[in-house]
Amino acid sequence: MSAWLPVATCTPHACARHEGAVRAPLPAAALLVAGCALTLLGAICSPAVLLLGPSRRDRLVRRWARAVVRSFGVRVRVTGSPVEADRPATGELVVANHVSWLDVPLVAAALPARMLAKSEIRSWPLLGPLAALGGTLFIDRDRLRALPEAVHALAGALRAGSRVVVFPQGSTWCGRSGGGRFRHAAFQAAIDAGAAVRPVRIGYRTTRSDAAGAAAFVGDDPLAASLWRVVTAAGLTAEIRVLPRIPVCEEPGRRALARAAQCAVANDSAKRPASSVHH
Repeated sequence: MSAWLPVATCTPHACARHEGAVRAPLPAAALLVAGCALTLLGAICSPAVLLLGPSRRDRLVRRWARAVVRSFGVRVRVTGSPVEADRPATGELVVANHVSWLDVPLVAAALPARMLAKSEIRSWPLLGPLAALGGTLFIDRDRLRALPEAVHALAGALRAGSRVVVFPQGSTWCGRSGGGRFRHAAFQAAIDAGAAVRPVRIGYRTTRSDAAGAAAFVGDDPLAASLWRVVTAAGLTAEIRVLPRIPVCEEPGRRALARAAQCAVANDSAKRPASSVHH
């Protein structure tokens, strides 16, 4: 088993279920069409958006990403530390827990960035071309020998001033437990580039549950089944909490940096109150 491929204990049967109110099939189908159409529109418009300046592009991406999540019938709530208007000069590594395919547009609604993703996504219909146009860094998770090359590419992007999003758990988890530990490789890239680490906590809830299984996309769950489960789940809210940056100089090495980021994500409720960045 490759170190790129951690195994989650979550399964679709045990974890991916909705326990609250359910939408009727016709409204759910309308949301599904709307969400896919808006995602497709983003793919079509991506080349033109790349011509915009960084600030205007970030504002547009935030609005589009938020609209994508909303179009699937999911409310969006963004809270936490204020996000600076300008990107940091040395780049920023954004690390988050991983629950669902919804995580990607949800993070973009708060922090537009390049993504680090498995190479298989490049061949996905619709999402693959959109990810490539957005500057996604693709990695081959099946080959452990590809790890140094991936760390080098990530460090280069950070050194060039990019904000890059990584899900260091390496797999999706349903959110009902703490999930997998944060793997260290991406944090070495942040150290090599001298880039700060920005922890982010993602959660999904309904009126009846803090950890909404409707959003979970785990194990061998088909994407079509997950899409339908999301649009039929009434009252689903996606929450993203942006936490304070962790300067790499404050932690002695990638393992300590990974632990600090994971603790921040797991225990953000114990942090001091921060101003809202809801928009």
